[in-house]
Amino acid sequence: MLLEVGEQLVKADQRGHADDLSQFEHVRRKHIGRYFAAAVVLVMALWIIRAFAHGQIEWSVSWQYLTARTVLFGLGNTVLLAVLAMLLGIVLGVIVAIMRFSASPIINWAALAYVWLFRGVPSLLQLLLWFNLALVFPTIGIPGLFEWRTVDLMTPFFAALLGLGINQGAYTSEVVRAGLLSVEDGQYEAASAIGMHRLQALRRIILPQAMRVILPPIGNEFIGMVKWTSLASVIQFSEVMYASESIYYVNNRVIELLFVAAFWYLIVVTVLSFLQGRLERYFARGAGRASQSR
Repeated sequence: MLLEVGEQLVKADQRGHADDLSQFEHVRRKHIGRYFAAAVVLVMALWIIRAFAHGQIEWSVSWQYLTARTVLFGLGNTVLLAVLAMLLGIVLGVIVAIMRFSASPIINWAALAYVWLFRGVPSLLQLLLWFNLALVFPTIGIPGLFEWRTVDLMTPFFAALLGLGINQGAYTSEVVRAGLLSVEDGQYEAASAIGMHRLQALRRIILPQAMRVILPPIGNEFIGMVKWTSLASVIQFSEVMYASESIYYVNNRVIELLFVAAFWYLIVVTVLSFLQGRLERYFARGAGRASQSR
């Protein structure tokens, strides 16, 4: 009996020494891979900076045209087109997403066909089709009452707006649909129990909750839309890319004017990224309190 008690005390003493980490020497990890990766990134950054600093680039030309009237006018058109096309895409996306939940198979299939068509055809091709719509529909309107020549209506701006906005609606509809699916079914049932019809429930209960899921990808799509407006230069819409092209076609300073366009794209995207972050924090503030309460 005494022998068993002694063995237990010895084992307890050994466990105590094993749990005492002070007897072990602390050896720092050697992050060789981390240091090597940092050195590679630093060398590449210095190489790129040196290449641009000593390349055949007249930076004075870039500074000269950075605030040129033509470039600033194109910048304004870029922002205007991006905002209007995105608004059109959001409106169409919400409508098509709601149509996807319809019990009518015709409405459901119409929404599916819209998404399939405009996601399947390249954006550049859609712009060209809208710009040349007069070859298919010479006039638009109601015969005998009012008609307009399509070639007069389909200006470069209007063609770019329709091409980018309708195309964006197909992508936005899937984002909105994912947001609606993220809301629990109990929310729909609760809205129905208090007498709300489907549209009232969507507007007052479902969409506000789905915004936390919808907003981040929509913000990314909006930032992408700013860059997609450069496609409108193909149909001669005077956005910032087309303005830069029109200048370097004259003075032959291609790379300098491309840097001017890149600078303004980065400025607009930076501002939009900041606003997106503020909006995301605004719509997520309720979820943050809920998560903290848990």
